[in-house]
Amino acid sequence: MAPFLRLRQICLVTEPIEPAASQLAAIMGLNICYRDPHVGKYGLENVLLPVDTTLLEIVAPTQPGTAAGRFLEKTGGRGGYMAIFCCDDPDARGRHAASLGVRTANVIDHAPYHGVQLHPRDCRAAFIELNHTAGSDNIRGPYPPAGPDWDKEIRTDTTQALTAVEMQSPDPADLAAHWGRILELPVGKGADGAAELQLPNATFRFMQGTSEAMTAITFKVADPAKVRQAAQAKGLAATNSGFTIAGVEFRLTN
Repeated sequence: MAPFLRLRQICLVTEPIEPAASQLAAIMGLNICYRDPHVGKYGLENVLLPVDTTLLEIVAPTQPGTAAGRFLEKTGGRGGYMAIFCCDDPDARGRHAASLGVRTANVIDHAPYHGVQLHPRDCRAAFIELNHTAGSDNIRGPYPPAGPDWDKEIRTDTTQALTAVEMQSPDPADLAAHWGRILELPVGKGADGAAELQLPNATFRFMQGTSEAMTAITFKVADPAKVRQAAQAKGLAATNSGFTIAGVEFRLTN
């Protein structure tokens, strides 16, 4: 199989899971496609919402002492938790990460799905997961973490795509270079000079910030003003270009 890498999911963590999950679905015009029972063994519950062929996941701790709970405590509620990529060979990419000193934290093997999660402390800013689903070369094909019929729940009347993820760091160029080495992607520059990693379906942008974190996600929507108004009606904090939920800014463009 030819090498490939594509953004598959963005995972946010919040506590509790409601009302954030229901609010997000209503505001963004998205359907919840699955609640994965397998995350229970980590002391979590979750929901997944397809944004075209990219999944948006929200997880929440259901018991004390979880990794997600510790993450929330460490970040003060800033919930940009995981960047999840589908690829040709997760194990080979995990070995490459190990050669850079980035440890594997967890391996998930639920055939036909196989995932390698890298250690968040070594990744910096957020977890990285690399996964592959055997026999699912079609991007709308089977993807077990999102349930058996996830693609039937895709709606694009309000929210059409997840286009960019913003990472912050006191040294954004260094964080971009680190993620570029892990993901085997060249670091480019945006029109504003910010360091970027370009994937086929999304861009990771690295900006100046006081700590290392995933801080914002950009979505293409049919009517940004309407979505922003819907967020305000739900009592969420508005920003210049969108709103904030689960400690992450949702930026809206068309």
